[in-house]
Amino acid sequence: MSRAQVRGRSLVETGSVEGVLHVIETTTMKAIIQRVTKASVTVGEQQISSIGRGICVLFGISVEDTQKDVEYMVRKILNLRLFDDENGRAWSRSVMDRELEVLCVSQFTLQSILKGNKPDYHSAMPAELAQPFYNNILEQLREAYKPELIKDGQFGAYMQVHIQNDGPVTIQLESPPRPTDPKQLSKQEKQQQRKEKTRSKGPSESGREKGASRTKADGAVSSGAEGDVSSEREP
Repeated sequence: MSRAQVRGRSLVETGSVEGVLHVIETTTMKAIIQRVTKASVTVGEQQISSIGRGICVLFGISVEDTQKDVEYMVRKILNLRLFDDENGRAWSRSVMDRELEVLCVSQFTLQSILKGNKPDYHSAMPAELAQPFYNNILEQLREAYKPELIKDGQFGAYMQVHIQNDGPVTIQLESPPRPTDPKQLSKQEKQQQRKEKTRSKGPSESGREKGASRTKADGAVSSGAEGDVSSEREP
């Protein structure tokens, strides 16, 4: 499968019949990550959250997002190398490496699709589902990093988000697209199952037989024969 982008949506090519390409729309979780010197969230006249140096992350949750999307985004956000190291080498350290802060803000407008000049938000997860889903993202971030360094806005509120971008550095991140064709999905699942079985079995029987035949041919058992046996394992 290959992937394309149309108006902010991911398109998965599922194949063609007589030269006609079949394309199925999918949606993915989106995030805008900004390296900041400081950032804060205000609701009404009250500042409810703020950070110093670190990253500000705007999350757009789609109707199709799952726990796998959460795990992918959390891993990427915390490990993106956006900062200099102690010797001033650029793009060498992550927010975790530098023990900096993270400010998260839920922003459903990232899932907008333009219809003419008007944004449409049907790809965004409904608020009653998105709030616990977003809270789960925060929990995963806090479990993977220092919880006191993960800050949050106020879900569903009309917020003023003040971001002092450092650089500027802005990264657009999306979770991987999911196969929507049942045949393709089944194929990928079978491939993954085969890989897991191969890893759990260790050296194959054919590998042992080949190793034994090489040992006989050489007339002596050597450490090289063991290397031949182990080389029969699939990666």
